[in-house]
Amino acid sequence: MANLRAEAVVALETRLGHRFNDKALLERALTHASVGEGAPVGIHGPRDNERLEFLGDRVLGLLVAERLSAQFPTADEGQLSSRLHALVDKGACARVGEALGVGPALRLSPGETKTGGRRKAGVIADAVEAILAAVYLDGGLDAAKALFERAWSDELSAPPSRTVTNPKSALQEWAQGQGRPLPTYRIADRTGSDHAPTFTVEVSVQDVQPLTAQGRSRQEAEKAAATALLKREGVI
Repeated sequence: MANLRAEAVVALETRLGHRFNDKALLERALTHASVGEGAPVGIHGPRDNERLEFLGDRVLGLLVAERLSAQFPTADEGQLSSRLHALVDKGACARVGEALGVGPALRLSPGETKTGGRRKAGVIADAVEAILAAVYLDGGLDAAKALFERAWSDELSAPPSRTVTNPKSALQEWAQGQGRPLPTYRIADRTGSDHAPTFTVEVSVQDVQPLTAQGRSRQEAEKAAATALLKREGVI
């Protein structure tokens, strides 16, 4: 198993297009928090990828904002924000991670491995942000930008779906238009540290299959869930 993971890490580094000077950065980016549960904090801080994920989220936001500002010079702030959200959300990061083959390279606890951690969208998405941060720290902003342009190429070229400024209101209007009660939301899960939590929210509409989505706050997760349900039902 260790040899298989080592091979996956080497293959991942090749697909990233960045040869790390500090291999420990890549290893840390691939280390899930479950590995260090109960372990002492090292002299350089926690040894998992949560702090790198925190940094990577900001690096990704900057790169996406820069790209969109140049690509759509006449778009207003609302249009740019909608496009930015679609490129930095958990779903986009998870798709990028799957294409890169992040799952087999992850370092997980036995328990997390048994529960399918290598296939969990949230785990993969967090690792992708951490990897972007690791590339940034190892090679600078230009290296991170080169990775972003390659790894997010499919996401960047995908035709944008019709955007909704307030997806929760749009879902409410749709439900009422169908003669159904108002949608309901509940927190299905909360993971991550206090400074970088991930909320999983389930949205339900009467006579419609419930759907879950993730976000960095309850509000963000509810909006993501509402948007996903509207898309699944063909409303947007």
